[in-house]
Amino acid sequence: MGGWTIALTAAILIGYAAFSRRLTGALITAAMVFVVAGYALGTNGLDALRTGLTPGGIRVLAEATLALVLFTDAADLDTRALTRESSVPLRLLGIGLPLTIIIGTLVALPLFPGLGLFEALILAVLLAPTDAALGQAVVSDERLPSPIRQGLNVESGLNDGICVPLLFAALAMAELDERRTFNGRIVIDLVKEVGIATLVGVAVALICGTVLVHATRRGWMEPHWQQVVPLAAAALAYVSTDKLGGSGFIACFVAGLLYGRVVGRHAHETTVFAEEVGQVLSACTFFTFGAIVIAEAIPHLDFATVLYAVLSLTLVRMLPVAIALVGSGAARPTMAFAGWFGPRGLATIVFMLTIVEESGLHGTPRIVQVATFTVVLSIFAHGITALPLTARYARWFSSQSGGLTMETAEVTTQVKPRGLARRTPRGATTEPPRES
Repeated sequence: MGGWTIALTAAILIGYAAFSRRLTGALITAAMVFVVAGYALGTNGLDALRTGLTPGGIRVLAEATLALVLFTDAADLDTRALTRESSVPLRLLGIGLPLTIIIGTLVALPLFPGLGLFEALILAVLLAPTDAALGQAVVSDERLPSPIRQGLNVESGLNDGICVPLLFAALAMAELDERRTFNGRIVIDLVKEVGIATLVGVAVALICGTVLVHATRRGWMEPHWQQVVPLAAAALAYVSTDKLGGSGFIACFVAGLLYGRVVGRHAHETTVFAEEVGQVLSACTFFTFGAIVIAEAIPHLDFATVLYAVLSLTLVRMLPVAIALVGSGAARPTMAFAGWFGPRGLATIVFMLTIVEESGLHGTPRIVQVATFTVVLSIFAHGITALPLTARYARWFSSQSGGLTMETAEVTTQVKPRGLARRTPRGATTEPPRES
């Protein structure tokens, strides 16, 4: 990234920071600001960011962002509470996510005849993960039913980690399909990547978590250095796994989950700094996404791309969510509300750039175009509708005198909004972590 690009990015960050409180509660979200600013200064606008800025450079930035977000999201998850209160997240992840991928694949095949079955599957997997940050009001407004608010938040925190091995498997199958020959080595490599990632993730979590807990208990570690450990652990897990030939994303996800268990209930207090770094990196990713990726994909839109993007955010998402919530006691307005708020964001961008850099599939340009427009549409559609639809749903919920079962259940699991929507919970302290 060139010097002026860094300077302009820094200036945009400072400008947004100056008005961030005023924009809270407005229809303009952080993702909108950074994407529009990037597009305006990019190759289709003022062309002020052309120096050294390439899709490869954006991928490095986006990968670092997602690796950190995967680690901190997983570390902040209260797995014990989730085990007790797993109904909605389990339905969304266990039923809704697979159905979203299946329906997304089936819809892509007739709309894009040039894509093979596994390329259509890649597109569906790309667009399956959700990003709660793009609909911040939904996961932060305490007027909403706790099971829905926390269920959508947990779904967002876990589905991108779940989709990583699915994406790699779909890529391997697509490459085999194009070669028209079976190469067992690709399957072996896939298993190897997942296995290495899991082992490294477990090792990093056990070592880093144990060091943090015992060094803190013995008074060896300064409180502010506790904040460095998760950041370093995420970097260690990702880079080590990548060098060993595994998936760094899976390693970060596994490491975060286990780190949270090792450190215990004070894990969040050690991840505040890492979360803030992730927030800045997310802003930079959306900024560069707007400057380069959108500028190359949007000018060549066609009807099939627009139609698939619309269906991806509506039918492909909403129908599986409705099916997943059948039998849970959820009312129809709840099903519709939960189905609509499945924004596509950071994970889709990273997965898309990974395909651009690592695969030579014939359908890559089409996949990138569709995924890019879907993310752009989601940023604005979900950003603009988050506040009014949340207020409308909250009014409906408060008007119900009785008869609701799932919505009125009390949930104590607290998983924070990811990416640009992160907030440190009130009352958070810097009390040293203890063994769980």
